[in-house]
Amino acid sequence: MDGYIIATVIKAVLVLSIIAALAGFGTYLERKVLAFMQRRLGPMHVGPYGLLQLAADGIKLFTKEDFIPSGANRLIFMIAPMITAATAFIALAAVPLLPEFTLFGVTVKPIISDLDIGILFVLGMMAAGLYGPLLAGMAQDNKWGLLGAARTAAVFLSYEVVTGLSILAPIMIVGSLSLIDFNNYQAGGMGDWLIWKQPLAFVLFLIAGFAETNRTPFDLIENESEIIAGYATEYSGMRWGMFFIGEYANMITIGFLASLVFLGGFNDWGFLPGGLAILLKVSFFFFFMLWVRASWPHIRPDQLMWLCWKVLMPLAVINVTITGFVMMV
Repeated sequence: MDGYIIATVIKAVLVLSIIAALAGFGTYLERKVLAFMQRRLGPMHVGPYGLLQLAADGIKLFTKEDFIPSGANRLIFMIAPMITAATAFIALAAVPLLPEFTLFGVTVKPIISDLDIGILFVLGMMAAGLYGPLLAGMAQDNKWGLLGAARTAAVFLSYEVVTGLSILAPIMIVGSLSLIDFNNYQAGGMGDWLIWKQPLAFVLFLIAGFAETNRTPFDLIENESEIIAGYATEYSGMRWGMFFIGEYANMITIGFLASLVFLGGFNDWGFLPGGLAILLKVSFFFFFMLWVRASWPHIRPDQLMWLCWKVLMPLAVINVTITGFVMMV
């Protein structure tokens, strides 16, 4: 029992450290990818190819003045960024990141906790991340922050419905909520990937993932076109940074979920070993989110909600209904 606890703690620390580092590196990648697509150079002056820009940004975040507005609720104002970051990392606890491997004669399972309800746990924790931006906007005594919080509640709650319904049809096919079972169901090769049986569910899940991670064209929670930062308007320093570490961590989580549920997970992919295969899939989804940001315009709040309730949700319900009928036949 003690060995299990020690192993779990070690895995949790490793996942936290690696994903946090990747989330920070994601900011550099995003700036370079957007610059390439817009025929710019991006970060270039701090270190070779601008790589030390990460260190410069980190120093700036840790040393920048951290102020709390005089009219704000201090306790909630301070807790809100922690909720966003914590829920993003806790969601990864039930995600199998790599296939099992042997290290010094010990079999290592690269998952913190193999839950029977893994996918439900992950989606639930990501949904709980709503409280971070919501409380942040309500606590700061700023009308722009309050508007950002209202958008957060509307968008996150709406697109959680689409996320749940889109994933329901694959759950019906696999008959399990465990992400390990989803991976094993697709172990027969590329022809067994669930994307071929559920292409509509895959598209719906991906669109909802963009909305839940606050990515363009659904980034109306922050809404940079208003030259304010929505729920993060009054935040600075590391408190501000925690919101965006949580956002990039959620992008990585969505990449893992899409890969595990629809694209064969960490099974071997042709001549590629499973570990490398899933890392390539997650990297593609991360890049795809950056690509869409560089290519797609923002949409209005009414268009965002219209798309959710009048297009995506009916399609998701129809997909679940058809899947149920097919399984009965």
